[in-house]
Amino acid sequence: MAKLKVTLKRSPIGYEESQKRTVRALGLRKLHQTVEHEDNPTIRGMIHKVSHLLEVETIEEVSQ
Repeated sequence: MAKLKVTLKRSPIGYEESQKRTVRALGLRKLHQTVEHEDNPTIRGMIHKVSHLLEVETIEEVSQ
């Protein structure tokens, strides 16, 4: 399964509380912090909600 590399590019200050909580739930605490998540519908929905604050890259896993 693919993974997603999610980076916080803009501050959630000034946005709705639910968007701030979504950023925190993704594991992002500081600007330019990057986390990896499994690619699934739950994470995709969270990313979609705050996509204006994030940068997302897809990481393909190489099977051996």
